[in-house]
Amino acid sequence: MDVERVRLRPWADSDFWLLGRLNSPEMTEHLGGPETEAQLEARHRRYVGLESGRMYRVESAGSGETVGSIGFWEREWRGEPVWETGWGVLPEFQGRGLAALAARAVVEAARAAGRNRYLHAFPSVDHHASNSVCRKAGFTLLGEAEFEYPKGHWLTSNDWRIDLDEA
Repeated sequence: MDVERVRLRPWADSDFWLLGRLNSPEMTEHLGGPETEAQLEARHRRYVGLESGRMYRVESAGSGETVGSIGFWEREWRGEPVWETGWGVLPEFQGRGLAALAARAVVEAARAAGRNRYLHAFPSVDHHASNSVCRKAGFTLLGEAEFEYPKGHWLTSNDWRIDLDEA
């Protein structure tokens, strides 16, 4: 049996097209909807210039095809600095376990970066696929939290956490 694997490639200037693909109504349903072109350009600049953490383009290790994106960045959560992660897998690659593989890889990248003990993910309570990714990647569910994303849009999310000090 051939098990699929992924590679994380640091986000580059040439990856802007991927933001456009991930910005569809179906891909942003649990994130407040699609962003404008100006918002996408600003996001791309943040991704390229991220000083704390890193964004990645996710590739299938077998075919080399781009399947999505993932990253981790610093934020303050409940009074302490933590890493946060988020991902998106293009529709034609969904349902193959690639997001969970990428999440496991980003856990290792955040662990290697040091600096923060915990990595959190905050998928909407209604986003069953992303909650499943958290479970499969080894995160622990801490409970529900009200989360603002994007700014001005409140949603009920699950707070998933992984302790990076535990190997």
